Amino acid sequence: MILEHKGIPIFYQDEGKGSAVVLLHGFLENSSMWNAVKEELIKTRRVITIDLLGHGKTECLGYVHPMEMMAETVHFVLKSIRIRRAFMIGHSMGGYVSLAFAEKYSSFLKGLCLMNSTALADSKERQELRARANKMVQTNFENMVRMSVSNLFKPESLNLFSKEVELIKNEALSTPVQGYIAAQEGMRIRPDRTSVVKNASFPVFYIIAEEDPVLDLETVVEEAQKNHAKYIVLEGGHMSHIENKEKLIASLISFVK
Repeated sequence: MILEHKGIPIFYQDEGKGSAVVLLHGFLENSSMWNAVKEELIKTRRVITIDLLGHGKTECLGYVHPMEMMAETVHFVLKSIRIRRAFMIGHSMGGYVSLAFAEKYSSFLKGLCLMNSTALADSKERQELRARANKMVQTNFENMVRMSVSNLFKPESLNLFSKEVELIKNEALSTPVQGYIAAQEGMRIRPDRTSVVKNASFPVFYIIAEEDPVLDLETVVEEAQKNHAKYIVLEGGHMSHIENKEKLIASLISFVK
């Protein structure tokens, strides 16, 4: 389904009945990443998936997509389809968007799950990597995207889930260069939002991967503990919905109950 927002199409899907659950994808992904998760959740829940700005079938809204702008777009969709309260689950960049949403629209949330994500801002090193990637992608898009996707998995998973990895790469390659750059810059400038987790009036749940190449295990566990949030550590890398699908789905079903 398509909604028009500020002159661009926003793609979303709204399926199932019951309490609402909103699923937000990560960088270079789109709402199709949730297909296996959604299949289970819609048995008992109303599930809304949204293509974030510059991803999937949703177009770009400028040359920088701050997390706040993406959160405002999510809010627009939820208001348009008359969702008053929902659980929100965000994978990686989707987690950053969820936190920006929680900061501004906390009354909408029944609970927040940060899946392979963090409330911390980028380190200086990470900020420099994003800026460098944005320069390189302008002349070497395909190689950069393929490398970015491979770097999300633990090495053994690349062979174990080779078909899924190739599918994700092909989906990622459909992202426009502008969408890549705008999202990277939005993530690069995002602030620390640990206070959102600490002061949340709703439950916050972290899904952390043991061998995540993007996020340090000990740092994210400490973040969850310091802010009195529940968490689970799963085997695998950054792509828990591929590398540890069954345990991830079980964890999410338990969370939204």
